[in-house]
Amino acid sequence: MKQIKNRADVYKLVSKFYAVIRADDLLGPIFNHHLKDEQWPPHIEKLTDFWVTSLFGEVCFKGNPSLAHIKVDKHLNLGMQQDHFKRWLKLWAETIDGLFEGDLANRAKEASQRMAMGQFAYVCKHRAG
Repeated sequence: MKQIKNRADVYKLVSKFYAVIRADDLLGPIFNHHLKDEQWPPHIEKLTDFWVTSLFGEVCFKGNPSLAHIKVDKHLNLGMQQDHFKRWLKLWAETIDGLFEGDLANRAKEASQRMAMGQFAYVCKHRAG
């Protein structure tokens, strides 16, 4: 096992994770509905930018994750639930643990917990108006 040291490591993590997500019974249909096969490579790059920004402080991510989650929730007829976020977190942690160890691996797991709670709260607040 090695530590996360650079963008290539983050790309490996993100690529592996979303391969797992796309095959998952609960999350796969949601993600695969929103992204066609040809859209995945640029999306993986964007998500790599997100995690490089989060883990290394290199500001390279441009986007609005909250808006993306609102769009997904609308597609699900306001059915995005805590179970979706729990599953995402479980698969994220398992993927990290299967590939990496150390401080940045732990930071990625901790950051994902905070982000998932924040995104779910944002989605629920947006539903209420």
